[in-house]
Amino acid sequence: MSLIDEIRRLKKERNAIILAHNYQRPEIQDVADYVGDSIELSRKAMDEKDAETIVFAAVDFMAESAAILNPDKRVLLPTLGARCPMAQMLTIDEIKRAKTAHPQAPLVLYVNTLASAKAYCDICCTSANAVEVIESLDAETVLFGPDRNLAEFVQRKTGKTIIPIPEWGFCPTHLLFQPEDVQILKIQYPDAVVMVHPECSTETQKAADFIGSTSQMCRYARETQAKTLIVGTEEGLLHRLRKDNPTKTFVLAYEGAICPNMKSNTLDRLYKSLKEEKNLITVPEPVAKQARKALERMLELKK
Repeated sequence: MSLIDEIRRLKKERNAIILAHNYQRPEIQDVADYVGDSIELSRKAMDEKDAETIVFAAVDFMAESAAILNPDKRVLLPTLGARCPMAQMLTIDEIKRAKTAHPQAPLVLYVNTLASAKAYCDICCTSANAVEVIESLDAETVLFGPDRNLAEFVQRKTGKTIIPIPEWGFCPTHLLFQPEDVQILKIQYPDAVVMVHPECSTETQKAADFIGSTSQMCRYARETQAKTLIVGTEEGLLHRLRKDNPTKTFVLAYEGAICPNMKSNTLDRLYKSLKEEKNLITVPEPVAKQARKALERMLELKK
């Protein structure tokens, strides 16, 4: 029996579902029940009422969010070392300092934060709904962490004053994309359209035809008449884009844009986690209770 067959057998035996982020390895995406971005997967985790176990092939903060939203389910992370560097950048001390300096400003935290940070915020957001979340707030000044580039994108879109915390939070993978990369590829592919993630630098965003989350990129790729698309996000998304759009060509804007943390999940590790029910993700209830409010408030905005 192949490893994939073993995983499928165990999944049925454990009454489990496998969720995989768009940046996962192709073989993990192919064995997953659902592939998507963080908000899509959060909703899927909650919708699967009968599942007892969630294997979340992603990074730490996503598995934490699934555990917070599904306290009655086991949530397993195939690789405990799959940690998001951006999430580590925002400390509790930083949050407290910002809230003291701006006591009237609501705090919005990107889901790319640890549960301990989410417990301090008013509402969470994803790259797909950040603008919608900010617009829902009755405030002209908003504290926002931890990605500065997403904060600047939201500020441009909403016209509100967005104060980034920390001042220079970033995704190491998305900062690899540079506008020069896009300009050179546009010479090679003059008819191509360019889509990039809002975690890319502002300069790279300005070189794009479309800026959006991974789910929004998937939708844009389906709907555009363009036959060639230059893509500015982690290379894992190209597997899904090519599967969904076999007649179109997708070119990564920078070939080295690989997140080692996302890619630390492998089929072997997924199998072992499921077989031994190891790498159980838990969040202390006082923290989970507060973080749950912020996540649920986000999810209530749009079904």
